[in-house]
Amino acid sequence: QVQLVESGGGLVQAGGSLRLSCQASGSIFSINTMAWYRQAPGYQRELVAHIASGGSTNYPDSVKGRFTISRDSAKNTVYLQMNSLKPEDTAVYYCNAVITQVMGVVSDYWGQGTQVTVSS
Repeated sequence: QVQLVESGGGLVQAGGSLRLSCQASGSIFSINTMAWYRQAPGYQRELVAHIASGGSTNYPDSVKGRFTISRDSAKNTVYLQMNSLKPEDTAVYYCNAVITQVMGVVSDYWGQGTQVTVSS
């Protein structure tokens, strides 16, 4: 089995910063892509940042220049550095990873979510 455990959410004032972490553990052979999504009340889950196994990254315009995704392959961990936070960034943030297990099965995994609240 594989688990993704997130940490780092919380309450911050507008203009502040937070850093989210997500560590994968279990019967992992390799991690392909990792990403962060968010979901605000009444809205669909949306992609916030994506990082491929080779390190290339992708962001939507809404967070480009403010958020940075990175990964530590040795620790099976992905990070999301969020700067210049805005009230509209308030949401539950979810970690996502496409993982090849030791048995060769490729599956999509999600973390439990961490709340980020930005006050104005």
